[in-house]
Amino acid sequence: MIDHIATFALILGLELVLGIDNILVISIMVGRVEEARRERARYLGLLFALVLRIAILALLLAITGIKQSIVFGLSVRDLVMLAGGMFLLWKAIKEIHHTVEIIEDGENKTLAGAANYAKAIRDIVLLDIVFSLDSVITAIGLTREIWVIIPAVIVSFLGILAFAKPIGEFILARPSLKILALSFLVTIGVTLFIEGLHQHVPRTLIYLPMGFAIVVEMLQMRFEQNKKNKVLKVSEAS
Repeated sequence: MIDHIATFALILGLELVLGIDNILVISIMVGRVEEARRERARYLGLLFALVLRIAILALLLAITGIKQSIVFGLSVRDLVMLAGGMFLLWKAIKEIHHTVEIIEDGENKTLAGAANYAKAIRDIVLLDIVFSLDSVITAIGLTREIWVIIPAVIVSFLGILAFAKPIGEFILARPSLKILALSFLVTIGVTLFIEGLHQHVPRTLIYLPMGFAIVVEMLQMRFEQNKKNKVLKVSEAS
């Protein structure tokens, strides 16, 4: 029983750490949805992703050859990583272009809103599957007890759900921070692609620069806020 509790805690920690990527993706994907439907898109996308993640977990428990080569020396896992990396690169670069060039989605806002709503849910589900594949395979390597893995996945899902909205709204309200987050998604996309080619990339090479860049951006935002406050005080005094 103690072993199962320790395994549950390990899997939960792994899911939460990897959930950082998910939160960034969710924040960007729902950013193009009208504000009134944004929260619903977030919830539905994550709910569908959770159901599919559990289905994938059950499938991988039944299939032992997930790492066996099927074409050009690549396994199912490798192909998913390659496809996911390219998809994430395409989405992140496209979103950077839209943000920098201030491109709107179209003249018919109702149609565009409905289309963006569906796309956001689809993208959240697809990218969650890509991000979750490694953690699910690792979880299966730790234990084949599905009753241990599924609760850890559900608890981590609730954690991501709790932090996705505040972090997402914070990012979307600040264009420079949004571009920084999108740049990280480009890095993650490249990493997924490289790992799909059997080249391991240490996560510290991603998360440490990411954390440093966020701290620098926060300092810059603090400087801008103090500058505005000082100008406001001077104008009020005069």
